[in-house]
Amino acid sequence: MQDQPVIPRQAGREPHLFLTDDQLLQGIELMFFAYREFTSDPDRILERFRYGRAHHRAIHFINRSPGITVNRLLTILGVTKQSLNRVRRRLMADGMIISRVGTEDRRERHLYLTESGRALERQLSEAQRRRMRAAYRAAGPDAVQGFRRVLENIMDDPVRQLARSLGED
Repeated sequence: MQDQPVIPRQAGREPHLFLTDDQLLQGIELMFFAYREFTSDPDRILERFRYGRAHHRAIHFINRSPGITVNRLLTILGVTKQSLNRVRRRLMADGMIISRVGTEDRRERHLYLTESGRALERQLSEAQRRRMRAAYRAAGPDAVQGFRRVLENIMDDPVRQLARSLGED
């Protein structure tokens, strides 16, 4: 058995994790493949409506925060206003979402899923929940916590703060 390098512990600190470039590339490839599989089920559902992933993301976050403003959704999605308007108009025309004028600020537009939109969202998210549930069960609670930390640390700080704020809405 080959000796493993000993990584010294500093008082109160975790040992440093040293990864080779090849190990990092393998991690990148795993992210690519995992993303492909994670989106494959919803992609098949979206195809029936001639929707893309932008539609899925909009539906997801409108469901997550009913009454979300267009500006808040723009911030979350990180897309241009023109891009979101194209998606929003299509979802409205198809009866998936409705837009209401703000009661305090009439310039604001608040977005809500219709019953059809909620039904589509349930189909899309259930496919992904099944996959995540199975992966989390197989990996165990410590791995799930580690995975969350890895994902959060991939994000730049403003995006990480935005992601954390969604649970507070």
